[in-house]
Amino acid sequence: MVCKEAFVQTTSHTGEYIAPCGRIVIFGASGDLAKRKLIPALYRLFSQGMLPQDFSIVGVGRTAFTDASFRQHLQESLADTADSDDRSSHFCSHITYLTADPTRTEQLSPLVAERHLGGASLYYLATPPDLYAPIVATLAELGLNQQDKGISRLVVEKPFGHDLDSARQLDRQLHTYFNEEQIYRIDHYLGKETVQNLLVLRFANTMFEVLWNRNMVDFIEITAAEFLGVEKRGAYYEQAGAVRDMLQNHLLQVLAMVAMEPPATISADALRDEAVKVMRFFRPLSAADLRSNLVLGQYLGSRVRHEDLLGYREELGVAADSRTETYVALKMWIDSWRWEGVPFYLRTGKRLPTRVTEVVLHFRKSPHPFFRAGAPVNNLIIRIQPDEGILVSFGLKQPGSGFVVQDVAMDFHYSELANSAIPDAYERLLLDALKGDATLFARSDEVEACWSFIQPILDYLQDPAHALYGYAAGTWGPQEADQLLAADGHAWRFPCKNLTGVQYCAL
Repeated sequence: MVCKEAFVQTTSHTGEYIAPCGRIVIFGASGDLAKRKLIPALYRLFSQGMLPQDFSIVGVGRTAFTDASFRQHLQESLADTADSDDRSSHFCSHITYLTADPTRTEQLSPLVAERHLGGASLYYLATPPDLYAPIVATLAELGLNQQDKGISRLVVEKPFGHDLDSARQLDRQLHTYFNEEQIYRIDHYLGKETVQNLLVLRFANTMFEVLWNRNMVDFIEITAAEFLGVEKRGAYYEQAGAVRDMLQNHLLQVLAMVAMEPPATISADALRDEAVKVMRFFRPLSAADLRSNLVLGQYLGSRVRHEDLLGYREELGVAADSRTETYVALKMWIDSWRWEGVPFYLRTGKRLPTRVTEVVLHFRKSPHPFFRAGAPVNNLIIRIQPDEGILVSFGLKQPGSGFVVQDVAMDFHYSELANSAIPDAYERLLLDALKGDATLFARSDEVEACWSFIQPILDYLQDPAHALYGYAAGTWGPQEADQLLAADGHAWRFPCKNLTGVQYCAL
């Protein structure tokens, strides 16, 4: 097709292929996601010459805007991004707005007239999940799911369902009108540069790959901490909780990239095949696991840096007797040849001491009797956010007589790469969706595998007597989470410093 040829032949000034999609339609364009994330990301792609010259962005929403007032509304979100008023004005001139109920076929009919013949369209659902199925059905009624007049792709924001049954139902609804090759399920965690670099770190460097197994690794921990509470999203969080909001998607997807086998090729299908394969090796959670290897918590009011922080039950939109978890820690296993017997510890929570996401591989201690008592810490830390980078810690001899071992470290920061800006996750993922690269998007069988693993926890949450532990806002969660590791002789890493040891904690 014409747009495919343009994709092959045309590159930006950065050397990347220009995205072939000519039209981007954003449903829920008047909402917060579009203003804070999507439009700034598209602007950065525009500034780097990665959008075709005749691109168009169509915002669709129930809020009444004219083209001019919508552009003005978006200009505020570009204030910190735009390098000049002229450039941002030029970008905004490509944006139009359609005031419409996205479930009403007649109100979306202008999208048919505006469709570029021979071009490609990307439909982005930045709406509440209950609108996904009606919008998709409406697009199909208008024939906008068909690809006879150009490529048609659908980007779906998480959550992909509320549990296993609803995820399967949503999958059936999407596939009624769109093929799997047209559907891009977006998880912004997979768009982070350091998550993607996991693949290069593992499979391009034999020095790491030979260590990446049960023979050398003692245990692995994955932490996704947030200092903020639920802010004004209490009503949403009451329906979600930490298990659905973070564990089911972000953490399990990162875990799959850490634990997967080398793919046959670096392609979307091969990589996602390996991700699904390792997910199927997740050991199912038994009733005993739910009692002994799962810790659920909820943050309590606390005073941090002379500021009084509300407890979760005091937040706007939260029930006074809420049992929703804002923290979850889980000990789990992967029953594969590579990882048999290696425990994986996952934790995520709100109102923790800082915002940080990292993966830590803890290697086995030296078996040499001379160093056994004072064995150095050997671990590999992959910092996903902030201060993106990688650190390796090991032991060296202290200067002077004897063989006293001192822990030292070597680190790499993405910020040190000359002339290389770290792309925002949405910037990276939007470009991939526009180009038709599905590598970093969740496939339907991945989504189902994650929900299948998590479903026993969701069932456990239905028991009103399930254990829920309080923790003071600004701390690292319930003490029971520390005991989860201590029972095995392990301890969580305290990630309250950047990779070189400089404090960046909120406390």
